[in-house]
Amino acid sequence: MCKSENLVPSVSEVKIENDKKENLKIINFDEALSRTGFGKFNYFLVILSGIVLTAVLLETLSISFVMPVAEYDLNLTTENKGILSSVAYAGIIASSHLSGFLADTKGRRKIIMFSLLLSFLCTIVSSFIENFWGFAVMRFLCGFFISGSSTTIYAYLGEFHDIRKQSKVVMGAAFVFGIGCICVPLLALLIINQEWSFYISFLDIDYKPWRLFVAVCGSLSLFSGICFIFLPESPKFIHSQGNNEKTLEILRKVYKWNSGKSIKCYEVNEIESDKTNDKKTEKYNWVKKIWHQTAPLFQKDHVKNTFLLCSIQFLIFITSAGLYMFFPEILNRSSEFMQIYPSSRSTICHALEMTKITPNLIETIVNKTSVVKLEIETYEYAFLLEIIYAIGFALIGILVNTLGKLPIIFFILFGCALCAAAVSFVSIMTLSIYLYVILLACGLAVNVITTSTIELFPTNLRAMAISLSLMFGRLGSIFGTNVTSLLLDNYCEFTFLFSFFTLTLSCFLVFHIPNISYRISRECNSSNNTSVS
Repeated sequence: MCKSENLVPSVSEVKIENDKKENLKIINFDEALSRTGFGKFNYFLVILSGIVLTAVLLETLSISFVMPVAEYDLNLTTENKGILSSVAYAGIIASSHLSGFLADTKGRRKIIMFSLLLSFLCTIVSSFIENFWGFAVMRFLCGFFISGSSTTIYAYLGEFHDIRKQSKVVMGAAFVFGIGCICVPLLALLIINQEWSFYISFLDIDYKPWRLFVAVCGSLSLFSGICFIFLPESPKFIHSQGNNEKTLEILRKVYKWNSGKSIKCYEVNEIESDKTNDKKTEKYNWVKKIWHQTAPLFQKDHVKNTFLLCSIQFLIFITSAGLYMFFPEILNRSSEFMQIYPSSRSTICHALEMTKITPNLIETIVNKTSVVKLEIETYEYAFLLEIIYAIGFALIGILVNTLGKLPIIFFILFGCALCAAAVSFVSIMTLSIYLYVILLACGLAVNVITTSTIELFPTNLRAMAISLSLMFGRLGSIFGTNVTSLLLDNYCEFTFLFSFFTLTLSCFLVFHIPNISYRISRECNSSNNTSVS
């Protein structure tokens, strides 16, 4: 029960009750949201959002562990590897605009749910395909569908929390994502390095460990998609559509999950209408609808922020995802070099040059039924990188409201830029590899930048803005992947110097993001905060 029931209330109780009713007649959305509290529902949502981000990573970057061991089965050339490295990102780019539009017009929850389930279906099919082009098409479709969840999840999570908690919950989800990423190299080690193979006659394929690894990576999308069947739509989105009754219904459910009390105890009777999103109910065809949803991002109020955030994401993704696609291969070849020349003082670029013609991995392939493995050291360094991400996300979540976003982003990007400048010139191989691992940690800044995107754009444009900025990030991934493939073997030093240049430039651009240095103090009152519409 909300309170004890007295048959004869006192005069003071009647006065308090009347004052309470008077004060709770109509309140704004942010106040109504804050009264749901922070409890079991919020923790579950943060964890599930982190799992969704992990599922997106598995669907896109896990291919980097597959390519070195599947090159004979799929007849992969160097050019084919470049295509597979970027084809999922091409799919994400192809659907980013559409998924952002649908999320802003049809709802966050539906887009995330169907996105995850359809990407799982494509992943399962791809694990049984025998030829390169069929595999590439299915990976493209996987990226096409996963795009909806990879961007919309940020808006969905943020809109269940007020501005004081948005940065913390996004970084909390990123921490869960970091923990999930630790499982990727462990999963690859446990599955890919097994020595088994069996023939599936009706498909005419040898089913090997790498195929099982692809299927297992997709299973997280299935789990996440099923979870969203039971979750409500974003209350902020419903409120922006003018449906106050439905908004109140969702908030009451959140309150019930958090407090364990009856929905009758939620002392909000009516919410102010969202005046910022009043629109004429005009009927457009799909092309015009997408245009009217996108055009405001490039008009006077938002154009500067749109170009700024898209540019920063593009520059960061060149290294964080583009260079990461060669992470297992670079580490594998470096480990081989250290085994052959254990006492040699060489740079990582020299090791790659010495192993580019006849790498030990290729020589182990004897026939179609052979099972190829990665060096154990490759998994160890991959595991180290994921630990850095997990710890980094945790620290950012703790410090972001106290320090503000600007010093955190600057420290990450400039520190990684210095590592990029040093990695190709350090002649101690082990140290050079460690610098390379730290360089790839620049991806820690991506979620902090995305938090700024959530805060800078109104509800009706938020998902589109996030989709667009991350779409440019994926373009950076494709650009970085192709630049790396062109430079790595013959101009290795320029590969890392290019990362130094792009990360340094992104550092400069971050200073121009509005309110990036704003800190949310624990003592500040909700009434003093500027609410995000």
